[in-house]
Amino acid sequence: MLTVIGRRLVWAAPNLVFVTVLLFFSTAVFFGNPAALMLGQDATPQAIADLSHQMGFDRPVVVQYLTWVGHALTGDLGRSYTTHQTVSEMMIRSLPVTVELAVLSILLATVVSVGLNSLTWGERAIRPVVTVLSIIGMTVPNFMLGMVAIFIFSVRLGWLPSVGWVPWDRGLWDHLEHLILPTVTLAAYYFGAFTLVYRAEYQAVRERLFVRVARAKGLSAHQVSFRHILPNSVLPVITYIGISLGQLMGGAVVTETLFSMPGIGKLFVTAILSRDYPVMLAVGMFIIVAVILMNLLADLLYTLINPQIRLN
Repeated sequence: MLTVIGRRLVWAAPNLVFVTVLLFFSTAVFFGNPAALMLGQDATPQAIADLSHQMGFDRPVVVQYLTWVGHALTGDLGRSYTTHQTVSEMMIRSLPVTVELAVLSILLATVVSVGLNSLTWGERAIRPVVTVLSIIGMTVPNFMLGMVAIFIFSVRLGWLPSVGWVPWDRGLWDHLEHLILPTVTLAAYYFGAFTLVYRAEYQAVRERLFVRVARAKGLSAHQVSFRHILPNSVLPVITYIGISLGQLMGGAVVTETLFSMPGIGKLFVTAILSRDYPVMLAVGMFIIVAVILMNLLADLLYTLINPQIRLN
């Protein structure tokens, strides 16, 4: 197992370097001189030149990149140009919101899709409904689903709050109440994707010999489905979770912005709108590292769950 981890990390290192280089240089090209952004439109050319020299923005881009990477490796992500707070502090405050939203969304999508597609009673009535919901979840953008959910459950019915975030220490129900709509909105796409992936594997596994043997032993359809077919059909879903983390982070950006949640996604959008260079780079690097690590974790989990799999 340690060999597998080491091999994956070796492959991940050049990917990380390549993507961070692309991130840094594209940000430098599209957003221009950070000194001009910091001083505003009324700044004189001399003031911009002085600040550029003071902050090192007049050095070659390669030197700036290496300096940024060196500081990032020591935990120094710089200071925000707008709030003047350290970027590390801003990300530490925002990270728990995004992690909780992402984990709850993935858990909700996994449990509901696997559970509904494993049911043996009422299959003819449930399957068409699940199919329609999965198609809607995969084809309708989550910001549209979020706006519809806000209109129905917040504006019209008044059951749930439309926007905002409440910490745990201000009340458990208030905290969960503000999470319901964002979690369902973000989970919609993954419910549809997991349904397609799991249902295809489920149909293949149910025709295998060991399932026929389980039926021949007199086990009920429910026992066969949940004891034998489900554990052998859920592995592709686990793999899909790992490879779709990039989509999850993108969905979190939209969802947090729509519901005004103070997470990493909202922080990233705010940084782009205000052209907050250090925050953009730090959040972008965090997303890249998270995607690489989650792909690694998915591969390892897949191997642990299914001992028959061996990586070459």
